[in-house]
Amino acid sequence: MSSKPTLSLDFPSDDVAVLSINDPNKGANVLSRGVLTELEACLDQLDQRDNLAGLIIRSTKPGNFIAGADLREFVVELDASAGDVVALSRQGQQLFSRLANCKYVTVAAIAGVCLGGGAELAIWCDRRIFARDAKTSYAFPEVKLGMYPGWGGTARTPRIVGLGNAVELVTSGEPIDAGAALAMGLADDVVIEQSDNGQGETLLAAAVRMVQAEKASGDYVRDRQRWAAPIDISETELGFLGATASAYIQGQTKGHYPAPLAALEVLLGSAGVDVEAACQMEAQGFAELFGSPVNRALLNVFFLGDANKKPWQGPEPQAIESAAVVGAGIMGQGIAAANVKRSIPVALGDMSAEAVGRGVQGVLSEVSYNKKTKGPDVEKALGYLPLINGTVSDDELATADIVIEAIYEHAGAKQQLYARLEPKLGSHAILCSNTSTIPITELALELKHPERFCGLHFFNPVRRMPLVEVIRGKKTSDQTIATAVAYAKRIGKSPIVVGDGPGFLVNRVLLPYMNEALLLLEEGASIKQIDRAATKFGMPMGPITLYDTVGLDIALHAGGVMQQSFPDRVVPAGLLPELVEAERLGKKNGRGFFDYGTGKKKNRGQPGPEVDALIKKHCSQPREFSSEEITDRLFLPMLLEATRLIEDGIVSDVRDVDLGLIYGIGFPPFKGGLFFWADTIGAQQIAEKLEPYKQLGKRYESTTMLDELAKREGRFYTAR
Repeated sequence: MSSKPTLSLDFPSDDVAVLSINDPNKGANVLSRGVLTELEACLDQLDQRDNLAGLIIRSTKPGNFIAGADLREFVVELDASAGDVVALSRQGQQLFSRLANCKYVTVAAIAGVCLGGGAELAIWCDRRIFARDAKTSYAFPEVKLGMYPGWGGTARTPRIVGLGNAVELVTSGEPIDAGAALAMGLADDVVIEQSDNGQGETLLAAAVRMVQAEKASGDYVRDRQRWAAPIDISETELGFLGATASAYIQGQTKGHYPAPLAALEVLLGSAGVDVEAACQMEAQGFAELFGSPVNRALLNVFFLGDANKKPWQGPEPQAIESAAVVGAGIMGQGIAAANVKRSIPVALGDMSAEAVGRGVQGVLSEVSYNKKTKGPDVEKALGYLPLINGTVSDDELATADIVIEAIYEHAGAKQQLYARLEPKLGSHAILCSNTSTIPITELALELKHPERFCGLHFFNPVRRMPLVEVIRGKKTSDQTIATAVAYAKRIGKSPIVVGDGPGFLVNRVLLPYMNEALLLLEEGASIKQIDRAATKFGMPMGPITLYDTVGLDIALHAGGVMQQSFPDRVVPAGLLPELVEAERLGKKNGRGFFDYGTGKKKNRGQPGPEVDALIKKHCSQPREFSSEEITDRLFLPMLLEATRLIEDGIVSDVRDVDLGLIYGIGFPPFKGGLFFWADTIGAQQIAEKLEPYKQLGKRYESTTMLDELAKREGRFYTAR
C-alpha cells in the first residue's frame, strides 16, 4: 500500500497556506490516527511562520471533503475505560481547537460530504465556505451510531449557529446543504464551482479572498472571543428549548436511542460555561455513550451496510443502459421510478392502456415529488418524462437490457409471460422476477436460457426500502447474478445474493413471526398486547398491524407456501382464512384486523365487532400472557428459522441475514440485527429460553447450529 501522505501543504502566495486532503488509499477521506498526526505536524510547521495571513483547508477528492473519523479504529477502543475515552475525546478537541487559536485566520473550503469528525474540524475553523452543488452536505451523524460529536462539535456549534440550530443539527444527525448552512450562519459564503477539473479552483479562489478580507478587517478575532464565551440565552428560553426538543426527540426515538437525548443534555448544560468547560462536559458525556450496547449495535449496522457497498466478487457485470418493468401496479411503479431517478430509460408495460397510463402517472408523481412544497413539481416531471415509456407492446419491452416481471403472484401467469417475452429478448439481456415466494428454479423450468434468469425481489414501498434480494436459481449464471447486483446498486438499492427456496431470506424468517402472532391471538393474547410487545422490542409496527399493511390475502398466500414447504413446523391459524373470506383484506380495502375510516376518528387499535367474534370463535381456552412470553414467542421462532436458513445454505453469512432483516422489515437497528441481538443474549441462554416452549412443537426445537454454539459458548458472528 502506498505510503504517500493524505495531507499536503502548499503556498499559492507567501502569506496563504493551503492544506489539501486526499487519501490515496481510500475512496473517501477519513480522519484516522495517521491523518490526525499529519494534521498536527502541519500545524506545527505553520506555527513556525510569522508572515502567515491564513490557512485554507480543502479536499482534492471529488465529492468528498471528510467523511468522518475512521470507525474501524473506533471499534478497537470500544472496551476502553471511561477515563481513556475521555482522554481520546480531549486529544481531538485540543488538536482541532488549535484552528481557532492560531496566529492566522483559518478557512474550511467545503466541497462534497462533510461528516462527523470532518464537520467538527470545519466548525473549529474561523470561517467556512461551501460549494453549492448536489454533492455538498454537512452533518453530525454520530447520534445514528449511538454517540454524539466528541471533538468539540457540541461545544463549538451552538456558539456559531445558535443553540436552537445546533440542537437540530446534532440531535437529528440529518445533513444540510449549502443553502441551509448559509441561512443559519454555519457557512460564511457559498460559491458555484466554475471549473470542471475536480480541483475546486473557484472555491479555492473565493477562500483566498476570504482570508485576505478577514486579515484586513480582523473580524475573525472578535468572533473568536465571542465563540469562546458562554452562550447568551435566558433561563426561560433555555427551559422552553429543552422541553420542546426533549418531547420531540422522545417521540422520534421511542426511548430506544439514548444518544440524541444525551446530546441535548450536554448542549443545554454547557450553554452557560465557556467553550473549554463545554468541551470537558462533552468529553465526559461522550465516554458514557461510547461502547454502550446501542453504540455497538449501531456500529455493527454501519459496518454491515458499508460491506454491502463493496463490489460483489464475481464476473464483470454487463452494462445496463435500459430497463423494462412488466406490471404497472404499485410495485412495478416503484421499480420503474427507481430507474428514472437514476436516469435509466425504462419501459413500463401492462395488459391495458388504462393500466399503463395509471402506472406512468404514478411514476411521474413519485419522481417529481418536491419535499419543500410536498407535492409534484411540474418542471421535474417534464424533465423525467422522456425517460419513461408506457407500453402494451412486448416488442418495446424486449429491447431493454434488463426486464423485470412484477405481475401478481401466480406461477402459471408468470411463466406464460416469459414464454412471450424470452424469444424477443436480446442475447445479452437478463430476465428477472420480483416474486416474493415462488422458487426461481420452478419459474425457470420452461425457459430456453435459465442461466439469464434470476429473482430480483424488491420490498414495498420501493422508494423507502433499500433491500433487494438477488435470488439465484439452480441454473442462474454467475454473470447474471453479477449484473443483477450491479444494477441494484446503480438504482440505489442494497442487494443481498440468496439461494433459491421458499420465502428466500426475508419472508422465510418473517413468516414464523407473523404466524406466531396469529397463534397467540388464538390462545388468548390480545391484539394490543401482541403489537405492543413487538414495538417495545423495537419493531416499526406490530405484527397484527403489519398484516393489515401487507394485505391479509397476500399473507395467507405466502403462509400457504411456507406451510406446504415446512409442514412439520408451520401451524396454520384458522383465523386468517376466515378474515380473508369475510373480505377483510387490510388497509387496501379499509377492513382488516382494524376498520380504517376516512376521518379523524379512524380506528387506532381496536378491532371491530366482526373481528372480535372471529377471534373468540378460534380461542377456546384463553389465558393470560406476560410481555416476556409474547416477546419470546414472536422472536425465538424467527431466530431458529434464521439458523435453518444458514444450515440450508440459502445464505452463507449471518451478517446477510441481519442486514436483510434491518433493510427489509425494519428489524430494530439499535439491536444490531437478529443474530447480533442473539449474541448479546448468548447461545446458551437462547437454548434455555426455548425449553418452556418445546411442548408447542417442532418450530421451537433447537437446531444444530444453535446447539453447537451453546455447547462451546460461541457466537453467531464468529460461527461462519
